[in-house]
Amino acid sequence: MPSRIMLNPGDIATLDLTDPRTHAEYDLSEVWRHLRTTQPFHWHPSTGGAPGFWVVSRHADVSEIYRDNKRFTSEKGNVLTTLLMGGDSAAGMMAAVTDGPRHSDLRKILLKAFSPRALEGVVDNIRQSTRALVAEAIARGECDFAADVAADIPLTAICDLMGVPEADRAKVLELTATALGNDGAAQSPAAAWQARNDILAYFGTLAAERRANPGDDAISVLATGTLEGKPLTMDEIVVNCYSLIIGGDETSRMSMTGGVLALIEHPDQWQALKSGQADIATAVDEILRWTTPALHFGRTALEDIPVGTQGQVIKAGDIVTLWNDSANMDEDVFEAPERFRLDRTPNKHLSFGYGSHFCLGAYLGRAEIAAMLSALRDLVASVELRGDTRRNYSNLLSGVTSLPVTLRGE
Repeated sequence: MPSRIMLNPGDIATLDLTDPRTHAEYDLSEVWRHLRTTQPFHWHPSTGGAPGFWVVSRHADVSEIYRDNKRFTSEKGNVLTTLLMGGDSAAGMMAAVTDGPRHSDLRKILLKAFSPRALEGVVDNIRQSTRALVAEAIARGECDFAADVAADIPLTAICDLMGVPEADRAKVLELTATALGNDGAAQSPAAAWQARNDILAYFGTLAAERRANPGDDAISVLATGTLEGKPLTMDEIVVNCYSLIIGGDETSRMSMTGGVLALIEHPDQWQALKSGQADIATAVDEILRWTTPALHFGRTALEDIPVGTQGQVIKAGDIVTLWNDSANMDEDVFEAPERFRLDRTPNKHLSFGYGSHFCLGAYLGRAEIAAMLSALRDLVASVELRGDTRRNYSNLLSGVTSLPVTLRGE
């Protein structure tokens, strides 16, 4: 795909942030810069009969709303797709769209599977499998880094975490890609709907098996967990499994693929990685900031809230979208944010969200990117782009879905 077309601030009046093509085909960096400076709370008009919504673009405002679970709720949906449809059927069951004490209790159950100690074996396997994947790619010469390397790393990790059988993993990857609608601009909404239902049905079967014969995997943790003294219902188990597989697979894949593309486009940073000048942990966070795989999250206002300096009021019931990709480029927080710098510190990016809904899989996601960077540093002498990249079509997930490269070994 050719480079994205730069939109200018004059295009804001016709900007449609709900359209996946907007994010796949256009560069919004100048639009975001203008909005942060002049309209940090921008009203996005109704499109296609769906309600209008607020667009929040500054790091400070995005962070504040992430923290505020008194005046804003996640229970009407937390992404544009569900917010514009009037709600999320998993509200009150899935941790991501549940607030208050019930959300805290669900997180406590899930954290049993996501603590660094519980993840030791999973992370060890990530390191080994990542080195093997990179070595295989070097041996082949040319590969599609997105499909041949980056797709396998998070899927293996989340499937290890959840105890998904090896024989089912390729199908699970295919279903998650279809469910999130990243197969291209022409993908049928019916195909995405069917894929989501297929994922739910699949995890329903696994959850029933684990309830009868629990192990130490995340599905077993949910299947044997209790809320207010009662076992989780099968619906609660299944929707949280869905959330884990979707969140754990796609976002890490986008970050890793985008990180490699950034290293190709910034050879000085590739040298910093190779020489050891760039610390792996610091480099991981810069890749997360630079790629920002989750473009936005959303909330619904619970009361009237004055905002900004122009007498604006977010009304109770209004949809409020928080744009991580703008916040992660905020000049008030990041020095020279347009520069890709693996030694950037501090790095207060919002790629994992913030506040009570901070991503449960943050530790795992960082471990995956770190494993990839370590394997590249140790095994690869050079990376060369071999053809056109292809971008994701989504108003939620941003990244590259095809990255043809040649990896040359040391």
